Amino acid sequence: MRQDSEGSADSHLLLNSLDTRQRCRRRVSDLLIPLLLLPFALALCVAFVARDARRVAAWMTAAAPLLGLALLAAMTPAILRGEIIHSRFAWAPSLGLSISLRLDGLAWTFAGLVLAIGALVVMYARYYLSTRDSAPRLYAYLLLFMGSMLGIVLAGNLILLLVFWELTSVSSFLLIGYWQHRRDAREGARMALAITGGGGLALMAGLLMLGQAAGSYELDAVLAAGDVVRTDPQYPWMLLLILIGIFSKSAQFPFHFWLPQAMAAPTPVSAYLHSATMVKAGVFLLARLHPALAGSDLFFYLVSTVGAVTLLIGAWQAIFQQDIKGLLAYSTISHLGLITLLFGLSTPMAVVAGLFHILNHAVFKASLFMAAGIVDHETGTRDMRRLGGLRHLLPFTSALAITASLAMAGVPLLNGFLSKEMFFAQTLDLADAHASMRTVLSVVAVMAGIFAVAYSLRFTVDTFFGKGPRDLDRVPHEPVRWMKIPVEILVVICLLVGMLPAWTIAPILQAAVRGTLGAAAPEYSLAIWHGFNLPLLMSMISTVGGVLLYLFLRRRLDLHAIEKESLGRRIFLAMGRAGAALARDASQKIINGSLQRSLAWLAICAIVVGVAPFVSGEAPLTWRTPQAMPLLGWVLWAMLVACTLAALRWYRRRLIALVLLGGAGLVVSLNFVFLSAPDLALTQLLVEMVSLPLLLLGMHYLPFRSPPERNNVRRWRDIAIALSAGAGIAVLAYAVMTRPAGGIGEEMLARSLPEAFGRNVVNVILVDFRGFDTFGEITVFGVAALLVHALLRRARMAPEKIMPGPPVALPVPADLAQIMFPLTLTVSFFLFLRGHNAPGGGFIAGLVLAVPLLIQYVIQGASSVESRFGFDYVRCIGVGLLLAGTSGVASWLFGVPFLTSGHLVLDLPVIGELELASAMGFDTGVYLVVFGGAMLILSMLGTIKPSLTQVAREGVIDPDRRSLRTGEVER
Repeated sequence: MRQDSEGSADSHLLLNSLDTRQRCRRRVSDLLIPLLLLPFALALCVAFVARDARRVAAWMTAAAPLLGLALLAAMTPAILRGEIIHSRFAWAPSLGLSISLRLDGLAWTFAGLVLAIGALVVMYARYYLSTRDSAPRLYAYLLLFMGSMLGIVLAGNLILLLVFWELTSVSSFLLIGYWQHRRDAREGARMALAITGGGGLALMAGLLMLGQAAGSYELDAVLAAGDVVRTDPQYPWMLLLILIGIFSKSAQFPFHFWLPQAMAAPTPVSAYLHSATMVKAGVFLLARLHPALAGSDLFFYLVSTVGAVTLLIGAWQAIFQQDIKGLLAYSTISHLGLITLLFGLSTPMAVVAGLFHILNHAVFKASLFMAAGIVDHETGTRDMRRLGGLRHLLPFTSALAITASLAMAGVPLLNGFLSKEMFFAQTLDLADAHASMRTVLSVVAVMAGIFAVAYSLRFTVDTFFGKGPRDLDRVPHEPVRWMKIPVEILVVICLLVGMLPAWTIAPILQAAVRGTLGAAAPEYSLAIWHGFNLPLLMSMISTVGGVLLYLFLRRRLDLHAIEKESLGRRIFLAMGRAGAALARDASQKIINGSLQRSLAWLAICAIVVGVAPFVSGEAPLTWRTPQAMPLLGWVLWAMLVACTLAALRWYRRRLIALVLLGGAGLVVSLNFVFLSAPDLALTQLLVEMVSLPLLLLGMHYLPFRSPPERNNVRRWRDIAIALSAGAGIAVLAYAVMTRPAGGIGEEMLARSLPEAFGRNVVNVILVDFRGFDTFGEITVFGVAALLVHALLRRARMAPEKIMPGPPVALPVPADLAQIMFPLTLTVSFFLFLRGHNAPGGGFIAGLVLAVPLLIQYVIQGASSVESRFGFDYVRCIGVGLLLAGTSGVASWLFGVPFLTSGHLVLDLPVIGELELASAMGFDTGVYLVVFGGAMLILSMLGTIKPSLTQVAREGVIDPDRRSLRTGEVER
């Protein structure tokens, strides 16, 4: 009995221990979402900080990496135990897709790198930026990029990884082009976006093929399916596509030329993107997918060859650069090639060496970029031809920079030496099956080591020694203390890792290796001294050879007179010019600047696409016996035909044609009423009411009459296109209206109330069943309004009058329009609040609110209305999109897919039961975007100024050309 009781007690303790461990694991996994969302949330907050509140913006920005490191620290014990932390939310369960986050040793290491270097960069940028630069904008971009990088390393799903991969390209484009006034910044940003974005498209195709081959897009399944992937017939193509994406992001040959052009970014951006994060995204993905892709001869030869070529090209080009950041950029390319070469060797120890060098390179290269920024900040130049002797003027900064450059060269007792030794050893340890490659790669490694010492000496000697500086417009001195602290921290890490690797870097490296190789992780030790061996001999040859090469080049060549322009840059720019010329020629031949021709091509393409399924027999038309149409239906149809034919008759008289088109829209609205579709009828009516003033304002800048048609061929062409398109639309409309009852429409009617908690099926479809489509539509509408704003905010033209004679003063309608606004606002709110259960909703309510303002714009003019109301329509659009997106993302907090709606019934005193649906938040976003977009377009159309040429030529504008909105002469 006692044994049974003891066994029962032991089992009970074991169960309690397992239950406690599971609860701890759940609590830890709950930290992944805040860790990922924190930079994005703070980026949004920082974006709204005032431009002159630099300290506030810096502290808010620094909070993201610091809090992120705290969250990462809470998960560190589990990671060091070898656990993998997961967090998963359903996205499209029917397709097997989910928002899946995964933190293992590799992701933990890179997340720590992104956050730690990011915190130091934020501190450095606080003192680097000029007061003329917008610090909140730079910090917001940095946080956006930080969140995107965290998304890449934390993604547990290939599709989610692709999303964040493209976000890094977009955010890096914004960072590189931060100084928009500089041509080199704009060119570098475009080049980086084109190369990395194009590589992202190839990566997307490759990852989709990889997911299909593995049978899942979840990373756990993909990494476990390496044997299946490598035997797949499509393996060579998927490997090539994935490697194109990796090579383009990590600046590998032949895509390496974009990285030096990106040096036009501010130095904090270079220190972050191009040493520790963005260019590391490619090699991170190479490490992440190593178990699935590596192990084949194709992988070995392709990856190691590209890495070796990049290693040599980058190192050789670095020697001849005149700009400090240019030298560091090419050295970065070389080191990335070294890392790629190590991963290409595919042996477990080569992977260890590659991961080790990723960490070492991030530390010493970030410190070097920051030191280069200090030199630029204090001297006003990065041109080594104008520098020299700075060790006397910037002694402390010089010591830091020289130490970091020695780490880059691989000098003993610094971190770069250890990973360089491991690199040499791995090129010598290749199997006999690759004996020829072993010899070649060993020679390549020694040559790269020689070049690395040479360009490190070039940076050190030309910047801090010798005579100089020359032709500076200021006297250099040491920067403020806080600007040097990040460099000091990084240099101290270089020293500690170089002298005490087992006590400093070993646990981090072990976690990364375990997360990459899993059970295949090898046994190894980090030590300063491994005895006299071939890697040590190679290192000695590299050091001595590098010194001799530098002295030889300096004696035989004038390094300061050599100007090397990137061949890749020249090819890229030539291809860009050729592509632009080709597009321009094609556009001139197809479109020729004629709006009629553009519309004709558009209509012809639509007709062809619409007819194709019926001609091929894939979509046969089925006809039902129609119902008899009552007399009212025939009357409405006759009115519609009459308005259409009258518009064709008087199309040259634009105002009359516009009125007739409005009449046709009104009849369409009445048809919707006749067919018992009040939502559609109200929407159509409001669209007509809004579009009529917009078109009137547009016509304000056009001649009163359209020019006569002088080409009969064009006239008959337009008639044929119009008849074909109209007949096609009529047939499709008839086929839809005579379809049998049932199908998806009946299903939505049945599911609207019990599942979406709404009685108005039309609104439920818009904000729930097809809410994602609606979100895309309001995004397009907002972008269109912003495009109109961008095009017209500085436009100038001479307005023409749309009718003869001066405008008539209308003071009473103007007052009535002003009085109507509170009433219309009340009606708008009423329609918005009832929209989920009765005709109304955000779209209709937004249009209703726009109508009285439209009337006032037309009668009183834009300046009069905006001086009293003062709406910021651009911000209104942004807030609306943000609110709609946030309401959709909030669904994830409850473990349901994006934009899933919820329902709540409150029993309030006096009021009684109050039903609330979460879709109201999304509908509020629709409301704001529709109102802000319509009013922004109207505002821009109403404020176009006369051309400066006309004002200069005439001096005073003809009173007959005064504004039809205000009756005042516009200048």
